[in-house]
Amino acid sequence: SINQWEKLNVFLQDGRLEIDNNRSERSIKPTVIGRKNFLFSNTPRGAKASATIYSIVETAKANGLKPQAYLQYLFEQLPQLSDSTDPEALGKLAPWSPSLPIICRLFTK
Repeated sequence: SINQWEKLNVFLQDGRLEIDNNRSERSIKPTVIGRKNFLFSNTPRGAKASATIYSIVETAKANGLKPQAYLQYLFEQLPQLSDSTDPEALGKLAPWSPSLPIICRLFTK
């Protein structure tokens, strides 16, 4: 591990980084526990859809959002976009966007 020392200490240089990956491990635990229940993911498209929705939900949680309210907001707003490839329009819908409505947030400021 001596030749990896610099990489092992990178979390000391950036206070935003965590010392371990426990948060990531906890976020995938429900998926791992319930994987036998997810039989609809028996195709590549089903697996990709599952991975996409899990990613959105966990990112919403990590950003202090109510996943159900956030998903509902996305489902209401995405069809109204005139250009679904416009980075600026999509950025306003991102889980870290300050322009999200208060109803999506777990805690209001």
